[in-house]
Order: sequence, then C-alpha cells, then structure tokens
Amino acid sequence: MPARRARRRRTWAVAATAAALAIAAAGGFAGWKSSHSPSPAGAAGSRHLVAHRSLPPPLPAPVPPGTPQIPQVKLTGLRWASFHGVELPVSPAAGPHDMRNGLASGFTDTPLGALLAALNIGVRANAQWGPDVFGPTIRDQVTGPDAPALLAACQTAYDQARPAAGVQPGRSLGRAYVSEEAFRWEGYTPASATVDIVSAGPGGQNLTVRAATRIEVQWRRGDWRVVAPPGGDWGNSATQITSLDDYTHLPGPPA
Repeated sequence: MPARRARRRRTWAVAATAAALAIAAAGGFAGWKSSHSPSPAGAAGSRHLVAHRSLPPPLPAPVPPGTPQIPQVKLTGLRWASFHGVELPVSPAAGPHDMRNGLASGFTDTPLGALLAALNIGVRANAQWGPDVFGPTIRDQVTGPDAPALLAACQTAYDQARPAAGVQPGRSLGRAYVSEEAFRWEGYTPASATVDIVSAGPGGQNLTVRAATRIEVQWRRGDWRVVAPPGGDWGNSATQITSLDDYTHLPGPPA
C-alpha cells in the first residue's frame, strides 16, 4: 500500500507539471457624432435642429505593441512522441527539433512553438525522469528566480523516491500514466506566453484526475524557456479541474 500511494503521488506530480486561460484583447468604442443645422436667418426664437446620421461600425482601437494576445494555433500535422509512457505532441515545423538524450529543445518563435515548449519542457522538469533529464532541463531551459528551488526540489524528491522504486542512481523512477488533453491561453507575445495545460492521470477508485497547470515561457537566447513555478513547486501552479469546457482539446495520439 505505501508503494501504491507513492506511485499515485508521483503520477499527480507529473500531471501537475505537464503544461490556457484566455484573456480577450480589448477593443475600442467610438461615439456617435451629430451635426447641427442653424436656424434660418432672422427667425427669432427658432430652435436648433440636430440631424443624426448613421455611421459605419467603429474600428477596434489599435493594440499597443507587446500587448498579450490570444493566438490562433493550428494543430493539424502534430505528431506524438512517447516519453516514459507520456505521449507528448511535437511538430516538424514548430519543434522540438532536438530531442537527443531524452531532452527537448529547438522551438520556433510562434504560438505553436510556445505551446509545445511549455508541454515538452514542463513535463521534463520533474523528478520522475532522473537527474540526467531534469538536471539539464532545469539548468538550461528553465529561468526565473525560483529555478534553483525547482532543481533542488526535484533532486530531493528523486533521492527520496529512488530506493522504493528500486532503480539505480540516475535512472528514471519508471513510466508515468499521464495524458495531455487540452490547453487554454492566458496570453501570447513573441517574447513571452502563458498557457494552462490540462493533464489527466489515474486517481483512486478507478477515477481520472485532471489538473490544469499554468506555465509561462519566455523567448531567450534563441529558444523558449520555461519560467519556474512559484517556490519551485509545480503544485503552486496547478489546479484540479473537473471539466474541459473552455479548453482547446489536443488531438489525441494514434491508438
């Protein structure tokens, strides 16, 4: 029983790390205009007449550069790559273009590239896969003031779980039974993006548990980097959900 509970806790941790809450771009409103017709000359006491005319629909106010937008992402052409039991979406066009040694890097500076980076980097920044994966992932692809805390937390969690998992030092703790189901944007610019990723995994009593994890990515040094979660704990960025309403479904991997 303790081993089973430990496996469930690890499954939840992985689900909580796998990477969108949408915000609407504000539009502008223009007021109605009116013209005034003067009263005929010499007509004392006459009132001014207001002539109303129909105007074309107002144009949206221009969006200042750098304002986060809700991008349209085409998911056609996505492929799926198995990573220790987790099927992760990849794109020949948007990345990752380098998946050597179990890592994932080389994403395009596009909305789809940002989404795939959040998914592929976020999942790998987890103790489950061992220090050969979470170590270089966090050191090279995670940024922000809480990145050191995330690395330390992963190392501590790995050291504590490895004896019970019965694996050699440095090896993965085992497969994870988690699926990436949907996403919802918080906002996107070519320099930064935030997206909520819905991951699902087995819970108790044969139930499916879903978590929405908010992941921020930033474009730095020619690639997307994940911003470490508050306090270096993915649980601080995850919320358990019961509905996929308002989320965009990812096309499932082939059966």
